[in-house]
Amino acid sequence: MRRQVQLIRRYSIALGLALAAVLTDLVTKRYASINFVDSPVEVIPGFLTLTYTENPGGAFSLFQNAGPFLGVAAIGVSIFVLWTIRTSRPLLEVVALGLVLGGAAGNLMDRVFRGEGFLDGRVIDWISMWWIPTFNIADASVFVAVVLLLIYTWRTR
Repeated sequence: MRRQVQLIRRYSIALGLALAAVLTDLVTKRYASINFVDSPVEVIPGFLTLTYTENPGGAFSLFQNAGPFLGVAAIGVSIFVLWTIRTSRPLLEVVALGLVLGGAAGNLMDRVFRGEGFLDGRVIDWISMWWIPTFNIADASVFVAVVLLLIYTWRTR
């Protein structure tokens, strides 16, 4: 019974974070598509600009025009994350897996619903920071997850 409660807790945390990441991603992409298409907003001159771009590639503008491949990869990653959560994991790892799932799902939704063909939709990116390629909340979720996993790995060694 205790194992079942822990399993439910892990899935609740991961899926809750994934849902929060997806909803935040969708809302901010919609906001960007309404407000930043024709007029980017320079929040901190030379450092942070809110803009609107459509990215046919991967996170941080990598792998241009690889949308279908990246969409299939996002589905694979999502299945892997859901399968991985079923085993006992530290809380920080569950949080990171939830953020990865949310990031993958957020960009996958653009690929599914914003294209005409199989997973060929362009992902909306809207946060531009000095030399970092333009990104979105889904990309940031995956990045934060990787940082959390690196910190966890470093601290447990």
